[in-house]
Amino acid sequence: MRFPGKLCILVLYFLGSTFSSRAQVKTSRPNIVLINMDDMGYGDPTCYGGGPYQTPQIDALAASGVRFTEFYAAQAVCSASRSALLTGCYPTRIGISGALDHNAKFALNPNETTLPEMLKSVGYATGMVGKWHLGHKQPYLPLQNGFDEFFGLPYSNDMWAYDYNGERWKDTSFWRAKYPPLPLIDGNETVKIIDGFDDQDGLTSAYTQRAVSFIQSNHKKPFFLYFAHSMVHVPLGASAKFKGKSGAGLFGDVMEEVDWSVGEVIKVLKANKVYDNTIVIFTSDNGPWLTFGNHAGNTGGLREGKGTAWDGGLKVPCIISWPGHTKAGTVSNRLLTNMDLLPTLADICKAQLPQQKIDGVDFKAVLLGDQRAVPRDEFAYYYDRNNLKAIRKENWKLVFPATSQTYGPPATIGGDRYPGKYAQADIPMALYDLSTDPGEDRDVQAQYPEIVKQLSEIANRYRKALGDGLTNSVGTEIRPAAQLQ
Repeated sequence: MRFPGKLCILVLYFLGSTFSSRAQVKTSRPNIVLINMDDMGYGDPTCYGGGPYQTPQIDALAASGVRFTEFYAAQAVCSASRSALLTGCYPTRIGISGALDHNAKFALNPNETTLPEMLKSVGYATGMVGKWHLGHKQPYLPLQNGFDEFFGLPYSNDMWAYDYNGERWKDTSFWRAKYPPLPLIDGNETVKIIDGFDDQDGLTSAYTQRAVSFIQSNHKKPFFLYFAHSMVHVPLGASAKFKGKSGAGLFGDVMEEVDWSVGEVIKVLKANKVYDNTIVIFTSDNGPWLTFGNHAGNTGGLREGKGTAWDGGLKVPCIISWPGHTKAGTVSNRLLTNMDLLPTLADICKAQLPQQKIDGVDFKAVLLGDQRAVPRDEFAYYYDRNNLKAIRKENWKLVFPATSQTYGPPATIGGDRYPGKYAQADIPMALYDLSTDPGEDRDVQAQYPEIVKQLSEIANRYRKALGDGLTNSVGTEIRPAAQLQ
C-alpha cells in the first residue's frame, strides 16, 4: 500500500517528534560526578591560590563553571563531613561524629535516605570509588546504602598498623599497631591489602581507572559517580609518573596526580559524548591536617585547620560545572555547605527529598546565575561529639567559650611523613566580621552587642533542636546512628 505524499510527511513528522521526545526524556536528568577530596584545604588548588605545583584540570573546571568562595563542610572531620554530604543533614542530627575506624560502635543508620538512594529512585545507576568511612562492614558498606558498585577503602588510608616510615609498628602495645590489615574492597569483598607505601602510591591511579570504567559502562543512562579520593590525606602516595615531577615535594606531586585524575574523568565524559549533560562537582571533606607540615596543604590564610571549628577547618574549595547551565568563569560568594548538594540535586534531577527532616537548602538558583538568591544565611559550627562551637549569620561569626584543639603554640608541626603534636587552647567568646576579617583575628563583640544577642538567640534554637555538649543541651530533633554489635 502506498501512502499519499502529505500523509507520508505527517507520519515521518510524528515519528520524528516521538523520537525527539524520547531523546529529550532520556537526557532530561543530567549525570552527576561528585569528586570529594580528603583533607584538601581551601587554598590548595591553584585557582584558589595554591602552588607552586600546577592544577590545570581543576582550574579548567573552575573556568567552565562556578567557583564558590564561601562553601563549608558540615564538620571538620572525615566521617561527620561525609555523612552530611550524603544525607543533607548536620552530622549531629543523625548521630555521626569523628572519624570511624575498625573499632567504631556506630555507623550511618540505614533509615537515613542517602544521595545515591534518592537518585536510584528516579532511575540512576550509582557508583562509588574511593574512601567510604561511614561503617566498615556489612550491612553498612556502600552497596547497602544505595550504590550499585563500590571500589575503595572502608575508612582512612592511615588506619593501618604502620609507622610513619612505612614499617610495621614494632611496639605491639601501641594503639596503632593493633589496626587490622587495610582492605581494598570491590563490592563487599576484600580484593587486596594495602601493604606499605608502594600500595598507597597506586591508589589514585587505581581509583581513576575504576571511575573511568564506571562512566564507560553506564553512559547510556543517567548515572551518579561519587569519587571520594583518599588523597591528599596522609600518608601521601603518588605513582611513578608523578613522583618527583612537581618540584614542590611529595604534596605537590600528589596534587598534580589528583589534578590529572580530574582530567581523566572529564576526558571520558567527552569521549562518550555525555559531558554536556553532566554536572561535575569538585570539593573536599574538610581543611588540611596542618600538623603534618610539608605533607599537608594550606588554608589560604584562614585560621587553624582540620579538627577545629575555625574556618580553616571547615571552609573548602567547591567548583561546579554544568555545561549550558552554569555561566563559565563565575565566582559566587554565597554561603553554602556540603549538606546543600542533596536538596539541590533533588530539584535538578526531579527526585523526592528524604521524608525525614534535613538541614540542606536548595541552591539551584545560585548555580544558574541568580545573583539575588540567598538560599542560606546561617551555619552552625559543631565539632567534637556534639559541641556547638560557633554560629554564623551572614558575615558574622560568634564563637562560644570552649577548650579546643589548636595547631598554635605549644603545638608542634612535623614534616616528611611525621606529624607534630596538637595542643589545647581555652577559647573565649568572640565575634568576627568575616567580610573584613576572614582570618578570625579581631574580636568586635564590644562594638556590636546587638549582633551578639541575635546570634546567641540563633544558637539557642540549634541547642533546642540538635543539642549542645557545651551547655548540656539534648536536642529534640536528633536521630540515632546505627549501633554495631
